[in-house]
Amino acid sequence: MHAWIFPGQGAQRRGMGREVLDRYPERVREADGLLGFSVAELCLRGPEERLKDTRYAQPALFVVEALQVLAARDDGRPEPGVLAGHSLGEYAALFAAGSFDFATGVRLVRRRGELMSRGVPGGMAAVVGLGPEETAAVLRACRADGVDIANLNSPDQVVLAGPPHELDRVAARLRQEGGGRRVRCLPLQVSAPFHSRYMRDAAEEFAVLLRDVTLREPRIPVIANATARPYGPDVAALLARQIREPVRWAETMDELRARGVGEPAEMGPGTVLSGLWRSRRRPATAPAQGTPSVPAPGTPSASAPGAAGKEAAAEPEAVRAGDLGSAGFRRDYGLRYAYLAGSMYQGISSVELVLRMGRAGLLGFFGSGGLRPDRIEEALRALADRSGPERRFGVNLLHTPGDPRREAAVTDLLLRYDVPFVEAAGFTQLTPALLRARFRGARRDRRGRPVPGRRVLAKVSRPEVAALFAAPAPAPLLGKLVADGALTEQEADIAREVPVSTELCVESDSGGHTDAGSALALLPAIARLRRAAAGGASLPVRVGAAGGLGTPEALAAVFLLGADFAVTGSVNQCTPQAGTSDAVKEMLAGAGVQDTAYAPAGDMFELGARVQVMRRGTLFPGRAARLYELYRRHGSLEELDARTLASLESQCFGRPVEEVWQETKEYLARTDPGELARAEASPRLRMALVFRWYFVRSTRLALRGDPGGRVNYQIHCGPAMGAFNAFVAGTPLQDWRRRHADEIADRLMTGAAEVIDGYLRTVKRAQE
Repeated sequence: MHAWIFPGQGAQRRGMGREVLDRYPERVREADGLLGFSVAELCLRGPEERLKDTRYAQPALFVVEALQVLAARDDGRPEPGVLAGHSLGEYAALFAAGSFDFATGVRLVRRRGELMSRGVPGGMAAVVGLGPEETAAVLRACRADGVDIANLNSPDQVVLAGPPHELDRVAARLRQEGGGRRVRCLPLQVSAPFHSRYMRDAAEEFAVLLRDVTLREPRIPVIANATARPYGPDVAALLARQIREPVRWAETMDELRARGVGEPAEMGPGTVLSGLWRSRRRPATAPAQGTPSVPAPGTPSASAPGAAGKEAAAEPEAVRAGDLGSAGFRRDYGLRYAYLAGSMYQGISSVELVLRMGRAGLLGFFGSGGLRPDRIEEALRALADRSGPERRFGVNLLHTPGDPRREAAVTDLLLRYDVPFVEAAGFTQLTPALLRARFRGARRDRRGRPVPGRRVLAKVSRPEVAALFAAPAPAPLLGKLVADGALTEQEADIAREVPVSTELCVESDSGGHTDAGSALALLPAIARLRRAAAGGASLPVRVGAAGGLGTPEALAAVFLLGADFAVTGSVNQCTPQAGTSDAVKEMLAGAGVQDTAYAPAGDMFELGARVQVMRRGTLFPGRAARLYELYRRHGSLEELDARTLASLESQCFGRPVEEVWQETKEYLARTDPGELARAEASPRLRMALVFRWYFVRSTRLALRGDPGGRVNYQIHCGPAMGAFNAFVAGTPLQDWRRRHADEIADRLMTGAAEVIDGYLRTVKRAQE
């Protein structure tokens, strides 16, 4: 894949742009009029003082890089598949991607330069020879609380920003910490501490300016400095963040490599970025499916230097987030990471959440559970229309044993909109709807190999259920589907050859419905199903993990256990994209690992099934448990004493029981007259339906954020939420408004890779 990359401030030099400034005189005159000075005069003849001045350097550099984009296209150079720019260079990348026109770009960078140069005391220094973690450790050791890491350029180069006296003190300490390495700390010729906390006022003022500017979503992916992931429609927000947050250039280079970039073309003066690209270590080759994707301790690096007269001790390649899990899984799903955002019912895993994950090269599942078919169809239409040619989105198919018609209706929608990935949840047996979702449209490729209609990822928590999904579909069930016209003979033939699902997600103690299983026990047990086939051959099934995944350490643990992929849940509920209320998100952001409890499940109330929910700040768990206990002890509402009935009406229902039953009757008359007839003939079923109404109400109160109903909020949540809160405490992600779903994925996966890498290096040192 072709990529264009654009350098930022510091790359400017006298003579830059000579080849394009004369070629586009009208554009240069347009820029001169907007800036109030001659761009060509400044670029070609200086003076140097102005070229170093942020107010002049930034717009001049943007003009040169933008004109180089025009020249490349006029000369017929291949269009890039992806773009990136370092700091100011990101504006040239966004211009090339069509986010704004030339004049808008000039105006933006002019104002950006003015704001960033405005009277903020401080400076910057490049540290060469130490990595980000080592540098951060030095900052902590010498208590340089006023110094921020502003650029993460490569594994052995970072840039610091802060007060000059603190930078000088840190520089002396860094040279001492270098050990046998040569560590350099070089002051940069800049007028302020860019990309640090000291730019907060500038960033906020720039954000206000951006409200009146039309910015379009890039038509070519642009990797953002602030996230090292592609821009979506939130161009303005990321440009404001970029001013005050570190430039994540090393991760940007990793992202370009993950997208198949070989050697990017540097568009602009100098070759600084090309040098960083060549110095960046290439990732280790991913191992075969079904094994932990981490290199063994002591694995030689292709770039390890030799030593005179003897072999040098080889350093293992650093473990990267993109190395974890199954390479085949990443390939088949088209993902950067072996990581998924699982579904959350009632559309909490929303269209926006799924689309944002898809734009970042990741995958999320829309939460169709509990939604009416018309709302599901509205969501599927939006996903199909807005997901682009890659169609990187998935949808949940929830087993509804008491309502097979609903399951069939959701499957009809999945097929109508050709949903590529389906998350099957709650299944304890195979159903006609599930098999239709998997095998409708199945075919054979040119070599005669079976190609199922779509990929189905099955969430399981019991080995016997996993075994159903890991085997081909039963012949009698397939025969009935063919007889009913639900599958063709060819589709059924393929279903007899391949597993019902090639991905099993082992769901441990999680938010919502849970069997409260332990990942340490379940994951290895279900993974052994792959080795249980006749003759010891492995079934072509991948096994992943879900439940309790809220920290890098938790993800590292399941990958080391052999998980092919990881699926997160609770942590994505506390994101700007999640389809629940801000009130719920505030509660979740304050949760600790101890703040969850088990409560009866409303959709399986009579069976005594349980869900894990938020306990802190709500009385729902206790009130739900009381309803179930009353159901167990009594045969009808009429058996309840007046005092109990009054407390239920005031605390749970907020209205008389008769009104609850009347509303339930009207609903069943429209949707399920048979159930209504059974309830009118069975006082106990009538009581159960009235009690179940409370669970519907408690969910709606939470989704709306009803301030008067807070004590009755039903919030499905596991302890992973509290663990994640502890992980991000003291960081920008402490604020849930900045916890974008793809950002959470990046933090968790990158952190997991660091945990595993540190473990492997510790093992290697112990062996030496």
